[in-house]
Parts: sequence; C-alpha cells; structure tokens
Amino acid sequence: MRRTSLAALSITLGLPTFAAHAQNPSPMDIRACTAIETDAQRLACYDRATGRDNLPAAQKKSDAAAQAPVPPSTTPSANAFGHETPRTSTQIAATESAEATPEVKPLSLLDSRWELSPESKLGTFNLRGYKPIVVMPFFASSNQNRQPNSPNPLNTVTSPEQLDNIESKFQLSLKTKLWQGVFGDEGDIWAAFTQSSRWQVYNEKESRPFRETNYEPEVMLMFNTNYQLAGWNGRLLGIGLDHESNGQSDPLSRSWNRVMGYIGFERPTWTVMFRPWWRIPEGGPDDNNPDIDNYMGRADMQIIHEWKGQEFGLMLRHSLRAGSESHGAAQFTWSFPVAGNLRGYMELFKGYGESMIDYNHNATYLGIGVSLLDWY
Repeated sequence: MRRTSLAALSITLGLPTFAAHAQNPSPMDIRACTAIETDAQRLACYDRATGRDNLPAAQKKSDAAAQAPVPPSTTPSANAFGHETPRTSTQIAATESAEATPEVKPLSLLDSRWELSPESKLGTFNLRGYKPIVVMPFFASSNQNRQPNSPNPLNTVTSPEQLDNIESKFQLSLKTKLWQGVFGDEGDIWAAFTQSSRWQVYNEKESRPFRETNYEPEVMLMFNTNYQLAGWNGRLLGIGLDHESNGQSDPLSRSWNRVMGYIGFERPTWTVMFRPWWRIPEGGPDDNNPDIDNYMGRADMQIIHEWKGQEFGLMLRHSLRAGSESHGAAQFTWSFPVAGNLRGYMELFKGYGESMIDYNHNATYLGIGVSLLDWY
C-alpha cells in the first residue's frame, strides 16, 4: 500500500512537468520551432519568435533566398534517434549571412574603364588609362610623307624633307573624372589627354628630329546605359568636345575641333565603341586643313577582343562620303603578355591620317614594341 502511495505521489508530482513538455508551445515560443522539419519553415519560425519578421524589408533576405535549400555544409546533423538536432543561434546567423551575401560579379570591360555601375565608382581626380600607352622603337612607313600639303597654300611644304622610312613612336594617354553624378546619380564628366610622337631617332643626318607630335585634349559627359541590341549589351552613351593639333607653325600646322558622340556595346570578351563626330567649322585663311573631314573621316568604330590573355583591336574609320571624297583607314593592334604588366605590342595601319601632318597622305605603317596599358 505504501509502495502504491509513493508511486501515485511520484506520478502526481511529475504530471505538471510532463504535461508542460507534452503540450504544444505557443507559436511565439521559440521552442515550437524545433519540431519543424522543413528548413525554410523552421527559419521563418525563428524569425517570428524573435521578432525579426518586423524588421524593414531591406534587412530581410528575399523570398527566393528564404525558400532556397540550405547548403550541405549548413544542414543540421541528425542525432542517434534520426531526428535533426536544433541549430544554435550562431549556426542560424551564419546560414542567414551566407544566404544574404550577394554574388560578386567581375566588372565588364566598359565598366572597368568608365566606372559605369554604382559598385565601380571610384570618385573624382583619379588618374586612369584612356587609349593604349605604348612605346614602339620600330615604326616603319611604306611611303613617308616628305612634302606635306594642304588646300591652304600657307600649309603646303615647298621643298621635300629628308626623312627616314623607319622611326620610333610612343603614345601616352590618361583620363580623370572631374564630376561624378552630374544629374543626381547619373552622368560623369571626364577629361582626357593623349599625346603621340613620331621620332626620327635613327636619322642622324637631320639630328634626330621629332617628325610629328599630336596633342589631343578631350572633355566628355558619359552615361551608364543597359539595353540589348542584336545580342549586344548597350552599356555607354556620351557626348564630348575634342581638340587635336600638332603644335607646329606654318606650313606644318594642323588642327581641328570636334563634337564627339560615344556609343559603347559589349558582350563577354568583346567591346565595340562607335564614335560619330561633327567638325566645328573654322573657315577662312586660318583653316590649316579645310578638307580634313574627307580624309580623317566623320566617324570611326573600335572593336576589341580579349582571348587567353591577348588583346586584339581593330579600328575602322571613314569619311561617310562617296566618290572623290571617299577616304578612310583601318588599324589592327595586337598585344600579348611578356612579363608582369609588360606586354608585347604590334600595330598595323593602312590608309589616310595616321597622324595630323599625314591627314591626306595614304600609306602603310608597321610598329613593333611594348605596351604598358591596352584598350581594356
């Protein structure tokens, strides 16, 4: 009897505790989450129990991420009875952090050079590369322009110059952003400067003169775009002012000013830039080269392709006129790794206007050297 009474007493004293564990906890009790088998639903339960579902939307993970399966590395382990072991708050936080962290994608070719997307912005007054920076100790011409001429009599050389067909060429080109976000978050103003020189370094008889140096400052307003056209992504649209001259006195002086347009397209490993332009009229006796549009063109297109660490470039330029005013040029470039950031470089040019002094001179040029910075 006493044994029965002690057993009954024991059962009576233990009932509240047993009942407390046997009943379903309140939905707001975090213990209710441990019995949920589905990972996404269990995590949502923890969010409700801790009040996290009342946070602003920006602090929550997306619905798609909430319903995604948990990676194998974060899957709860099973205990000896085959039931999942509840995860600790540290494990849950680690899972949420992994799911909330966006995938970092590499910048596209145009984005890396023009800081188009918000994540690529670097602020103002940082020096960046613009056109290729190259040094070519060997730069040969099939038909050196020894007597430059122009429709303007003041810019026509009367006696031939003693020039070698083989010289050297180098180019320096940099840009910087002057104003980021001209229209709120849209539009950046850039300034650029390019200098290219042709040096008669092997012409000892003429004291190794610089045959031609071109100076080209530019100011550009660039916009980020994002549209599809025939399988290409339109990423850039811009307008700018361009001045180019050779800084010489008559009869060798050459110059022009242009309003430029910039339209950039890209796809993986490919970049295409269209540049139509309109020459600002000069007129009168001060125009060094009144017919320059018909030789150095009214538009060009630059095509860049990257392949196994190499970069191939093709420039096509034309006057956009027919008949006697139809002239153009093409340039092919190739760069390849040599050591570190040093790259081999080859340039082949055919047509009119390899330089300002040769704007109306047709020849083939071949250059071999090194590159410190390519197009993209």
